[in-house]
Amino acid sequence: MKGGKSEEPGVIYMARHAETAWSRTGQLTGLTDLPLTEQGERNARRLGERLKGLTFAKVFTSPLRRAMRTCELAGFGSVAEIDPDLVEWDYGEYDGRTTAEIRAERPDWSLFRDGCPGGESPQQIAARADRVASRLRAETEDTLLFSSRHFMQALAVRWVGIEPIAAAESLILRTSSLSALGYKDSPSQPAIQLWNETHYLLASNGREVDPNN
Repeated sequence: MKGGKSEEPGVIYMARHAETAWSRTGQLTGLTDLPLTEQGERNARRLGERLKGLTFAKVFTSPLRRAMRTCELAGFGSVAEIDPDLVEWDYGEYDGRTTAEIRAERPDWSLFRDGCPGGESPQQIAARADRVASRLRAETEDTLLFSSRHFMQALAVRWVGIEPIAAAESLILRTSSLSALGYKDSPSQPAIQLWNETHYLLASNGREVDPNN
């Protein structure tokens, strides 16, 4: 973070929540409020180690406990504000199902193009991401968010103004990862400055300990 008050725009750091039982098995986890696994709790602490030395004017978290617990274990639970707009995509009837199961019934199904029956549409997610992006652009100091994969993917593409939102599907985002949104040269040039950083999750043997998406 920049020292003191600055007129320069801040960097928006985004942390994906740590592992849950469903993220391990590849099940869509929307509003189902699952806890972290033991591995997830360890990796949330590793994420906290990565964030040491950074200072944030504001910290926001999704109200889902997997995000709130990641925030807490990373060391920011006492200062975080809950932002309902950071909640994960509502998958409706597809919550708890895997992409493979859904495509066995709908071979060409795409979340970011088709949405979910009984859940949120891509247009609704884009509108929610735009609301968050608009608020974040007003920040002049560094900010930290704790949220979930599909919403963070949507926020990233909306931050840089990419259409359609389906482009977000090409952005891999692992649990406990760190990303950052900012600007290239000026506020008129929004950019993705960091994406899906996970090197701090490597075990002593150099193998990633939390490889799930």
